[in-house]
Amino acid sequence: MDKVEELYKDYFHDVYLYIRSLSADEHLAEDITQETFFRAMKSVDSFRGDCDIRVWLCQIAKNLLYTHGKKCGRFTGEEVPETLPDSKTSIEDMVADGEQSMEIHRVLHTLSEPYKEVFTLRVFGELSFRQIGDIFGKTESWARVSFHRAKLKIIEELEVQK
Repeated sequence: MDKVEELYKDYFHDVYLYIRSLSADEHLAEDITQETFFRAMKSVDSFRGDCDIRVWLCQIAKNLLYTHGKKCGRFTGEEVPETLPDSKTSIEDMVADGEQSMEIHRVLHTLSEPYKEVFTLRVFGELSFRQIGDIFGKTESWARVSFHRAKLKIIEELEVQK
């Protein structure tokens, strides 16, 4: 078995799950993962080994996902807005309303990490995205995107409960 086949066998599932978590699209994740291993096959000899091979593969996959998103107009490189444009009431206003606040807390309790903590730090801890990014050892943009995704998950769950 050659290097790429071994990589494919050992890491396909990890890379697929990583891209699926970023894209929330099974078919896109599968396509990106396939392309990742094709690219890895072309450049496996240039892998320097300064990081774990899984990290290298996930970085290739993430770059492919962003490139795909830019081509499709889904990702422009601009920051994610702080509030949802299609929402009549911001989630922050909903938290201020006692009854809705309780529902949000129930949904928040079911969220997975890091969404739960990022949302809590932003809304209840009133931290900036930069501060949240620093806490997690990530970038300000990562914190902004994580907060946005948490809001979407909360809103989606609240809609389901109605």
